[in-house]
This record gives sequence, C-alpha cells and structure tokens, in this order.
Amino acid sequence: MTIDAPSDAPIPSVLPKLDEIRQRMASHTDRQDERRILEILAGATATELDQLLLELDLRALLGDVDDRLMGPDNRTALLELLTAERLGDLGIPARAALVSALQRGRTGRLDEQALRRIWLGTRGVDVTRLKNALDGRGGYHDLHQLFYHDIDDGALREELLAHIAREAVSVSVSVSRREVKILSDIDDTFYANWKDARYPKKTVYPGVLQFYAELDRGPGPEPGRPGDLTFVTARPGDRLGLVEDATLRALAARGQLAATVLAGSFTRLIGNRTIAEKKLENFVEYRRLYPEYGFVFVGDSGQGDIHFGQRMLELAPEAVRAVFIHDVVATPEHARLELAVGGVRLFDTYIGAALEALELGLLGPEGAARVAEAAIAAFSAIPFASPEDREPRRLEMVRDVARLSQVLPPSLLMEATL
Repeated sequence: MTIDAPSDAPIPSVLPKLDEIRQRMASHTDRQDERRILEILAGATATELDQLLLELDLRALLGDVDDRLMGPDNRTALLELLTAERLGDLGIPARAALVSALQRGRTGRLDEQALRRIWLGTRGVDVTRLKNALDGRGGYHDLHQLFYHDIDDGALREELLAHIAREAVSVSVSVSRREVKILSDIDDTFYANWKDARYPKKTVYPGVLQFYAELDRGPGPEPGRPGDLTFVTARPGDRLGLVEDATLRALAARGQLAATVLAGSFTRLIGNRTIAEKKLENFVEYRRLYPEYGFVFVGDSGQGDIHFGQRMLELAPEAVRAVFIHDVVATPEHARLELAVGGVRLFDTYIGAALEALELGLLGPEGAARVAEAAIAAFSAIPFASPEDREPRRLEMVRDVARLSQVLPPSLLMEATL
C-alpha cells in the first residue's frame, strides 16, 4: 500500500495543537511540558499527527524531550509513539522528516532502534519513496550518510540493507525499466576545473545541465520522477559535511539546484587508479541503497573516470546502462573505438553525449534536441580569451549538431547558429 502525502495546508484542527507544542518548546521544557506534548501527539488523529510532524522542528523536539535517571523516560515514550504505535499514520514526507531529525547530531542506540522501526515498517514502493525523499531534502544528511556513517551498528545496517533488497524485488521491474540514477563527476565533467584548458576556468559545459535533466526525465512521453542526480567526486569529505555542503552550494550557484554528493577521501586523493577505486566503493554502497534502479555514469578522461566506468560495467553489467566520458585529453580515435566496444562512450560535446544516449534509448528524440538547443544557447555566452580558442570548440559543436540532425525526425531538425 502506498502512503499518500498530505495536502500542503494544515487542517484547522492542527493549528491550536501546533501552537501549544511550539509554545511549550519555546523555553525550558520541563516534565509537565513533555507530558502535555506527548498527550497532544497521542490524541491527534492520523491526519493531524502527520501534519504536526511536517510543521514541527523535529530535531528540536527530540532534543527537548528527555529521558531521566529519576523520572519518566519521555524521549523513549515519544519515539515509541511515533515509530511504533503511530507509524502507520505517517506519510512518506513525515517519515523522511523524522528520519532526518534522528540522524542529526549523535545517533545513539535509542535513535538507531527508532530508525530500525521506521525502515522495517515501510514496505514495497514506499521504501523507494522514502529513500528518494531523504535524498531530496538536500544537504549533507542524505541516505548514504545515514546508512554508512550515522548508523554505527554494523549488524543493524546489514539488517536494514537486507530489508531494502527484499522490498526492491517487488518494485524493481516497474522502477528500473523507467528510471535511472545518474552518477556524475564534477571537475572537467560538469565544468572546466582540472585538466581542461580548452574552456575558460569554471565554465559550465554547454548543454550539461540539460543533459542531466533529460537523462532524469527519461525517453518516454511521460517524464520520470525528478531528482535522480548524484555527484561522485574525488574531493575528500569530512565528518561535519562541510565539503559536501560547499560542493552543493557551488553546484547550485552554477544552475544545478538538486543533487546529492558522494565524496572521496584524503587517503585516496593521489593517483587516478586510487581515485577510481574510492569512487567504486561509493558506487557499491550506493547501489545497495538503490538496488531497484539502473545507473548511468558521466565522467571525463582526465582523472580515473574511464577506469571507474570500466569497473562499474564489470561489477554490475546488468545495472549499469551507460558510461559517458567527456574527452578532455584528445583520446585517439582507435582508442575511443576500443573503449566503446567495452561500453565506455567518449564524447566531445554534450550534443554528442545526447546522440550517444539517444542511440542507447536513454533519451527520446525531443530530449536530445533540447540538449542541443540548450548547448547552442549556452555556448554563445562563453567568454573565450580569443577567437582562436573559440573556433575549435565551435567546430566540435557544429559537427555534433550535424550528426544529431541526421537521426532526428524532420520536425526536430535544427540550424546550428554558432
């Protein structure tokens, strides 16, 4: 049974309950306040409880309600109420909000047991919806962080991953045939920032944003669920999530507003092969979180991504739909052909990438045309240092537009105004 989300506006009966709980949380929350908060939540209808959890600061609530050495264990009672007695009354957004609140700060034994009840009490397609809702909240505290960092109990982690795997079986056909998780590198894939000196530093590659969007949308007439982009980067993460949050802000400032980040590590920062192996570890973990999905990887030829893509294909050939590599080192044609035989497709522009994706059935003709149109528009605004720097890149764009136009329906043919 799929758990529906509530409407945006709280029903009138929620407002006085919400106001009273907030007032009791506004200053020191004593035993009487805690008892009254528990009474309000326990006495709420299913709809009211669901909306209360969406409106309240749940992290603050879990911090205000305490267990005591001498006295009532109100925090334990609160978690029992929300994650056992009344879990069935909570929709997926409310469950995601509660999980997110539990993973903030130190996640102790009591929190981990509450997380266990939430996950094991969520079934079928609702598991997929809960996972995507957590990743869709933005910031460092995402699904990967929860399972591989916040949950310390290894046995519990494996129990929950086994539950995810079991529930994925019932939805994998309906999900994986239509949806893919897009994994992408950042430097020299999303923007010029490492070895690629052909474009001005920090240039977002023309068409890349639309390419991500079209892969996420899918090839069919009905768009797939948005929000399936994850950046897998060599940039080392940190315990506080500062690197991941800064990376997300930098991506948003350049137009990519929704994504998650899987970071590298300081110990895996030297050498392309070492960087690729760390990315592979992240992929193995990420795939266990989303076994019902297919995967597409977008990388570049400058920093171990070819090796990473090859290892992905070796490890999970049935799940990896495509590996696209932005060529920033002028790979010879014979080497490109050899890589393509093994499933690794190199491209020079995102118009060329769209053509490759169209051939693989990952984009429809309209989607490929939209990538080309976006790339052409973005290219005109790039401040190249000189006409001599611009001209080779313009010719690449013109060539790939011509190649794409050969396979598009007449109604989608375009003129390359470059």
